[in-house]
Amino acid sequence: MLENAYILGPMAGVTDLPFRLLCKEQGAGLLCMEMVSAKAILYNNKNTESLLQIHPEETPVSLQLFGSDPKIVSEMAKRIEERPFSILDINMGCPVPKVVRNGEGSALMKEPKLVYDIVNAVVRAIQKPVTVKIRKGFDDEHVNAVEIARIVEAAGAAAVAVHGRTREQYYSGKADWEIIRQVKEAVRIPVIGNGDVTSAERAIAMWEQTGCDGIMVARGAQGNPWIFSELLSYEKNGILPARPTIEEIRRTMLRHARLQIEYKGDYLGIREMRKHVAWYTKGLCGAARLREKINQVESYEELEKILTVL
Repeated sequence: MLENAYILGPMAGVTDLPFRLLCKEQGAGLLCMEMVSAKAILYNNKNTESLLQIHPEETPVSLQLFGSDPKIVSEMAKRIEERPFSILDINMGCPVPKVVRNGEGSALMKEPKLVYDIVNAVVRAIQKPVTVKIRKGFDDEHVNAVEIARIVEAAGAAAVAVHGRTREQYYSGKADWEIIRQVKEAVRIPVIGNGDVTSAERAIAMWEQTGCDGIMVARGAQGNPWIFSELLSYEKNGILPARPTIEEIRRTMLRHARLQIEYKGDYLGIREMRKHVAWYTKGLCGAARLREKINQVESYEELEKILTVL
């Protein structure tokens, strides 16, 4: 049972351990890790181990696997089951071309039988709850989220998350919340809504429109871990807390940078902060000029110096 129904959605290159810790501190009820390739675990890919890191203070965590071979996905789920994640999620929503070309991610929305086989194999292989993340469909001609949700339920999944966009939309246009409502009415397992939740008001609107059991916040949390405390406050008493001050934003960016460096080293840690700083400072006065400087930053000291002008 989660502390609350607000979930940090999985985002490759974003929901790493440092960012998850910041969102946990703001009250996120569940943290989803970056997706991990089942084949990469099978072949002991050296970069995969860092993706599998979990901090004791961030639980509960959902670890997300992607793959298209039921045997490999289920065996790798079993191999990593002793790690301290609470939920194993299967990615059937990633729209990235190289993933789709391999028949993985959202390409699985076109393969209902294979969806059943993968989910059922993983459910049988491990004791932990198995969930699935899907999209509205592959494209506008193949909107089949309801069918796929029923299949994953029949295969033994404990919950399903629905992103209200097709694969062909990627992240453009407006998320279709109506398809989330349809899925909710079609299955008995919990349904998590995902897409265009960028504020507490939007979260409540999704709940009212879809009747979903949980709210997944993904891009709405980029540079904005405070969204989770705002969601909790608004749900509890209908009041939105004040947005963080520039000083709070600066402190959080620097803390985020220190965490990145701690877990990824100076070189990679500071470079990965460049995109985060762009998100944190979006809309602030002078943000465009700041981004130009940030894209050249190579050390924590440089970053600290640049951020003093905020």
